[in-house]
Amino acid sequence: MTWWEAAILGLVQGLTEFLPVSSSGHLVLGQYVLGLDTAGAGDVTFEVFVHFGTVLSIITVYWRRIFDITAEVFRAAAHPAEFGTRYQESEGLRFALFILVTLIPTGVVYVLFKDPLEAAFGSPRLVCGMLLVTGLLLLLTVLRKNPNGRLSPLKAFVIGVAQSAAMIPGISRSGATICTALYQNVAPEKAANFSFLMLLPVVLGATLLKSLEMLDGGVTIGWLPLTVGTLMAYASGVLAIKLVLDFVRRGNLQYFAYYCFAIGGLGLLLI
Repeated sequence: MTWWEAAILGLVQGLTEFLPVSSSGHLVLGQYVLGLDTAGAGDVTFEVFVHFGTVLSIITVYWRRIFDITAEVFRAAAHPAEFGTRYQESEGLRFALFILVTLIPTGVVYVLFKDPLEAAFGSPRLVCGMLLVTGLLLLLTVLRKNPNGRLSPLKAFVIGVAQSAAMIPGISRSGATICTALYQNVAPEKAANFSFLMLLPVVLGATLLKSLEMLDGGVTIGWLPLTVGTLMAYASGVLAIKLVLDFVRRGNLQYFAYYCFAIGGLGLLLI
């Protein structure tokens, strides 16, 4: 992989991670168009690094909220006898606990299906089929009019199940989690904020695991492409977060469904 190929893929990653059109699916299709080997372990390593670039963009946009949530967690840990009261009064503490709940199904699915999930990144036709599924999820949001509810532990667990399904390339993580939250009557902006913030521990954990694998087996992609791709994903990710928040607030997610249908259908015809 050359640096300019990494720049293109990093740009695609940053723009599509938060837009509900499947960043992993676009990476697979982008690698296919560029003629890169989409089945190699190195490509999974590259995907983890550019995902880390988008994590940095989340931290940039939400740094104050992340700081407040972290502070609330430490305060609760310092006074465990007051946990129940703090849970009722602190939105930040509840938010942190809901994120932990989403990790349960996500972690179980990753442990049980790690190898077939990574192998799926070598199948562009599978990606196209899953893009059609993503399009259907987005289109169905028109049936959920004016959601205005709050998150709960059960709702968070169901959102975590949706995030687990999004490990399949072509299923949009942001699309699946935001749509699942909306289906459960969570207010749109809360659904989007939760979707973005719950990504942090998942990708940070994946990056750590891949880093350990690289220390054991060596880096299969040069550091220049990894660095360029990560920086491009970061910069475009900041812009994409602000764009998708605007679409979610206006309730226009269904427009992304038409894009997913077009790309998925065209890919099935041509690949």
